[in-house]
Amino acid sequence: MHIQTATQAMRALKRFSNPARAKASVWFFKTGKGEYGEGDRFIGITVPSQRKVARMFRELPLPEVRRLLMCPVHEFRLTALFILVDQFRRATSADRRVIVDLYLKHTRWINNWDLVDSSAPYILGVFLLDESRVVLYRLAKSRNLWERRIAMLATSAFIDQKDFRDTLKMAKLLLNDKHDLIHKAVGWMLREVGNRDRKAEEKFLKKYASRMPRTMLRYAIEKFEPSRRAKYLSLRD
Repeated sequence: MHIQTATQAMRALKRFSNPARAKASVWFFKTGKGEYGEGDRFIGITVPSQRKVARMFRELPLPEVRRLLMCPVHEFRLTALFILVDQFRRATSADRRVIVDLYLKHTRWINNWDLVDSSAPYILGVFLLDESRVVLYRLAKSRNLWERRIAMLATSAFIDQKDFRDTLKMAKLLLNDKHDLIHKAVGWMLREVGNRDRKAEEKFLKKYASRMPRTMLRYAIEKFEPSRRAKYLSLRD
């Protein structure tokens, strides 16, 4: 049986590279000095093309997925995460634990919002449906922005099961976070709670809206009717 390698996956990905798209991605993902994606490298591959390559390499051995995930090129890392999500979905319980361990040991390479959002709910979140969620609270207190976002986004899997407890605890824990990308993540997850149970979201908002960063609040109430949105926004004025 032919064993696939990370080098082969990189070669396949490079066939889809586009310099003009790469230049746009460098701007879009804020890679300038002092920005959240500082120093990240792009070669300009669309997400559908990355998913196509991920399907071609769905049996890539885990050590090779790890190699791909540790690459400096952003699209290589995202493709590695697409492969991991697919392998996790098909894995036995024991193999799922191995994938989660790899994921948690390599968070320094899961270092932009698309990388987090494409993986945290579907790997860590799903795994923790029936496991202790203590790890989320460690991540939420991390100095690493992306680990904090991973913690928040992982709760999306719980929301899908109409289990809002950890989402609301996490939102409270991150209320005073300084970063805009955490404000957006918390607001987004609160909105997802509200999409399933408006009363649960509003109970949280009535208690904390006046303390929430404005971006967080705006994301949380995006689906509310205008008069109700105005009411909550007035609490921040």
